[in-house]
Amino acid sequence: MPRKASTTAPAKAPRKTSRKVASAAKQAAPIKTDVIHAGNCIEIMNSLPEKSVDLIFADPPYNLQLGGELHRPDNSRVDGVDDAWDKFESIAAYDKFTREWLAAARRVLKDDGGLWVIGSYHNIFRVGAALQDMGFWVLNDVVWHKTNPMPNFRGTRFTNAHETLVWCAKSPDAKYMFNYDAMKQLNDGTQMRSDWALPLCTGAERLKSDDGGKLHPTQKPESLLYRVLMASTQPGDVVLDPFFGTGTTGAAAKRLGRHYIGIEQDPGYIAAARRRIAAVEEIEDKQLLLTPSKRTEPRVPFGAVVERGMLQPGALLTDASGRFTARVHADGTIISSEHRGSIHQVGAAVQGAPACNGWTFWHVQNGSDRVSIDVLRQQIRAEMTQSIQ
Repeated sequence: MPRKASTTAPAKAPRKTSRKVASAAKQAAPIKTDVIHAGNCIEIMNSLPEKSVDLIFADPPYNLQLGGELHRPDNSRVDGVDDAWDKFESIAAYDKFTREWLAAARRVLKDDGGLWVIGSYHNIFRVGAALQDMGFWVLNDVVWHKTNPMPNFRGTRFTNAHETLVWCAKSPDAKYMFNYDAMKQLNDGTQMRSDWALPLCTGAERLKSDDGGKLHPTQKPESLLYRVLMASTQPGDVVLDPFFGTGTTGAAAKRLGRHYIGIEQDPGYIAAARRRIAAVEEIEDKQLLLTPSKRTEPRVPFGAVVERGMLQPGALLTDASGRFTARVHADGTIISSEHRGSIHQVGAAVQGAPACNGWTFWHVQNGSDRVSIDVLRQQIRAEMTQSIQ
């Protein structure tokens, strides 16, 4: 079950491995998915069944408050965000709009669902305050570090090289979805951090208008949505994007076996999104979309490794560096020079640590290499899985 990022209050929801099925009386009404609704996002969200979507990804207007056109040193015009949908009469008007769409989003979101909002320094702090005022529980703020940002042509400020994503649960005790193991595997076996280095949407991915310019000024890279959906949804979940634009969320959802609901006002964006999503090929083997959580895999005691003869009594175990050693006992305990107990207990004791995962700490010699004993556990688990099938 999920790990909560906040340390200011007790984490009430352990890491989640599967959603609890609600009773028939409490199940949300059916909702039509894999569609794009044309119109006002607040009105359309309020027309959807209550508590019917698993995740909301929102990329609302930035309210950039531009003071005129921006030009490069060669005097060419920067194709920035100057569209009508990003213009508000005042900050107060923007705040009112923010609270209205967030209220509609809260209504349609399941109690164990998640909400992601992305923004720039122009709006994300005001959105964040509204989220907390309305009872959402902030899990992380994630920094999208743009590896290829646009320079600050005027040289009056730092180059704006990031945007911020705020990830929320609906309440402090919500059993939200977090695919910890998938994120770790996506990051080459290392725990995923909250700073993500991903490039801006460029090249073939960037949709173009008839005149060759950007079709949408703030099109997000699909890699960003891929990571968001992998982190906080499961195949078959319903993802709502109230500011759908050219359909990045829908394309990523279809690619990952999720369902999408898009809301967009601009007919040109809607047409482009439909063409884009139609071109995405679905993965037929749905098992390829799943990352098994280690906590859901069959429990294997270390004694099973000894019983099966995969390690003999007296076998020497070491840590990865060879600094600590212990011998395997016939009953599945291990013995160091000063300690005896389970692989976890002895691993913690020799390090003077409060806890230890003995499976990853202890190694055995395999030729010229030291191999984690977790390899032996995985062999047994594979056998157990095959016998069930």
